[in-house]
Order: sequence, then C-alpha cells, then structure tokens
Amino acid sequence: MQTRRVDVAVIGAGTAGLAAFRAAEKQGAAAVLIEEGPYGTTCARVGCMPSKLLIAAADVAHEAVHAQRFGVHVAAVRVDGEAVLERVRRERDRFVSFVVESTEAIAAAQRLRGRARFIAPTTLDVGDHTRLEARAVVIATGSRASIPPSLAAVRDRVLCNDDVFELADLPESIAVVGTGVIGLELGQALHRLGVRTTLFSHSYHLGPVRDPEVARVMRAVFAAELDLRLGVEIGARAAPDGGCMVRWNGPDGAGEKRFAAVLAAAGRRPNVDDLGLEVTGVALDARGVPLFDPRTMQCGEAPLFLAGDVGGWRPVLHEAADEGHIAGANAARYPEVQAQVRRVPLQITFTDPQIAVVGAGFAIGDGAEVEVGQVCYDEQGRARVMGKNAGLVRIYAGRECGDLRGAEMFGPDVEHTAHLLAWAVQSRLDVESALQMPFYHPVVEEGIRTALRDLSARLKVRLPAAPLEMECGPGT
Repeated sequence: MQTRRVDVAVIGAGTAGLAAFRAAEKQGAAAVLIEEGPYGTTCARVGCMPSKLLIAAADVAHEAVHAQRFGVHVAAVRVDGEAVLERVRRERDRFVSFVVESTEAIAAAQRLRGRARFIAPTTLDVGDHTRLEARAVVIATGSRASIPPSLAAVRDRVLCNDDVFELADLPESIAVVGTGVIGLELGQALHRLGVRTTLFSHSYHLGPVRDPEVARVMRAVFAAELDLRLGVEIGARAAPDGGCMVRWNGPDGAGEKRFAAVLAAAGRRPNVDDLGLEVTGVALDARGVPLFDPRTMQCGEAPLFLAGDVGGWRPVLHEAADEGHIAGANAARYPEVQAQVRRVPLQITFTDPQIAVVGAGFAIGDGAEVEVGQVCYDEQGRARVMGKNAGLVRIYAGRECGDLRGAEMFGPDVEHTAHLLAWAVQSRLDVESALQMPFYHPVVEEGIRTALRDLSARLKVRLPAAPLEMECGPGT
C-alpha cells in the first residue's frame, strides 16, 4: 500500500464531490477525488434526468388520451413499454456520458478508485492500495433508497427508483409505497403509461407541501386521477407467480391486492456505512451522519466537511453543487473557514399539476408574523385555455413590511413561476414592488399577480400603488 499526502481528499464523485474537488483546486489546494462506483451523478444516472424522460413519455400519452376535450380525436393510443424504457435509457446514457467525460478529464493521478475508510481523523485507506494523509476531508458519498420495514418480507422483490429505469418493459401493475416527490412523480408517470398503479402512505402528506389549504386541493386533484391510499399501514407477502400481495389497513377500511411490482419510495438513507466516522471524533446524529453547519459545511471544529445528499439538508441538485463549492473551498482554506449566505430554497416536483416550494414554505419565519395571498387556478385564463385549470398557490409575506418570504405552489407550469418568486424573495422585493413588474397577457404568470394583489389587500402596510393595468375579464 502506497502512502500519499494531499491537502484535500474528496470522497464521492457525484455532483457535490465534483464541485468540492474543483473548488478546492481553485483555492490552490492539492486535491484527490475518490470514487468506488461508476462515474456519473445520481441526477444523471437514476434521478432527475431518467425520471423526467419517463414523465415526458407519460405526459405525451396523457395528452393523446385526453385530446378529445379540444375536439381532437385520436383513433387509438398504444404505449410500447419496451420502446419507452429504451428511450429513457438511451437518453439517460447520453447525459451520463457527458458527466463521465468531464470526470475522466481530471488527471488520473488525482482520481482514486476504491472504497474509502477513515483510520484517523483525516487519514483514509482507499481500497487495498493507497493510504491518504490529508489536511482536510470532504464527505460527499450521497444517499440511497430506504426500504421500509413493512416490505421486509418481500425485500428481494422490491424496486427502488434506480431499478425502474432498468426494467425491460413496463409492469402490468405496481404498488408505490411513499407519496413524497419520487413516489408522486414515478407513480403518476407509470399510471399515465397504462400501469395499474396504487400509491400507499402512512401519512396524509403529498410531496413537500405542508400548507393545509394547498394540501387539501392536491389531495382532491390527485385522487381524481390516481388510486391513493393515505393514512394506511401496509404489509406484503410474496405471490406464487412472482409478484407481491400488498395488504393495507386504514381509516377507509382494509384490503389486499396483487401487484406485479412494488416500488419503495419512502425516503433515502445516507451512505455512511463502514466509513469509520467513529475515529474522526465528530458528533454524529441518529443516522450516523456528522453534525454540520450548512453555512460552512464544516463538522464542528474539525477539518471535516459534508456536501450533498449525505447530509440530507436540501437534497436537490443545485443545493448539492452549492454545498460542494462551499465545502471544497473551506476544506482548502482550513482553518480559515468562511460562512456563506445560502440561496433561497427552491424545490420543484414534476407531477401534473406541478408542485413547488419557495423559501421555507408554510413553515416560514419560525413563528414570524406573515400574511397570505392566494390564487385558485380553476378560472385562471391561460390555465383554462390549456385545459390545465387546477391548483392553488399561496404566497407568504411579512405582515408589517410586506416583504416576500416564500410560497407553496400547486398548479400549471409552476416550475417557471416558482423561479420568479424565488428570485423576488432573494432580491428582497416587497409585494408592491413585485406588482410593478410587467405581466404579459394571457400567461399563467398572471395567476401570480392575482395572488400578489390578494396579499396587497390583506397587508397592514400600505406601500405605493402599482401602475394601472388593462383588465381582460375576471379569469385573467
């Protein structure tokens, strides 16, 4: 085993790890990137990109099936599951190839393959070939799907999101356990591709939404399309033909049904197994993950930093990249660690209608006084034109000064309107300043204007009025 000395060792070559490595190098540090698995990020391989490819196919099928609402009649819609999944993998592999090429462009001497394990606070054994003595270490090992205890009896038959994209064909039926982001996105997509789908959850939460009014509308809209079993306890047993028998018990009664497949979408667990973190001397949480400061990504006062999904703070790609930059730069300059102001949180779920949370959403302000403005999309002009008139958006502002704080959103194309609100919050706009921005007609953004007007009418503060605008009926 060879021994090497470096300034910064980065464990994990995903989005956060690559960002950390490059940030450390930019600070002039001698850095090494360690990876035991294949190159290519979670986003490209099993997350954002393949799931959006599956959703795109599902949306096309759904629009074709429902084209008659526009007076357009499609003779027949046939979903070729093999072709759908083949395209998902082909395009997925294309995205992955770009990441792999970028990673392999890093000098070979700075890339180590093998499993890393701490043997001292900043000393790592990598595989059976290298001992690394580093001044600082960044842990960016990511996370993996968690299989709930209720599925233990059929563990060998349970799929996670990684597995869905490797199926040769779409299953005839599937039970989705969990109604978070992954469960909702994949569950609705599979349903729209013709798979008999039931979604189960022990809670009544759907996705990241916590505003009770938005959640109420979401449950009604999704229940009109999907078979939702909320607030239930489930169990499973193997079916003789290779599928699974899933049983449930909840407020609406009990039942049991056979499914060809079961998808576990009930959360993720950090990849910290057998890392040897106990020798680092840092405090660990109940999951075995080091406690860290999200402004610096530092674990206590140690030369140890976290980045990405392993920390579980904001497990989305742009946050992982930000955390990698912060962690890598601070690891390089340790002990002169610098705190960074984080961007306004933004999370989007690509269901139909889409879901978004801006800022801290309904939990904004830790008890600070806020006022709420809202818009229902049932009668919004552009939404009705598109036949997507469903949803509710609630925007939160400070009651005393009218500053925009965040939003919880369920509606058409909120992936775009959520960005506008996130930019407004980060720019510290107040409600009246936002209302002075231009709004074209007819667009879904006019719905946001309606919610801002509602907020303006409710606020105690009275700021200068927005410019007069032309009206085009009550549904704009």
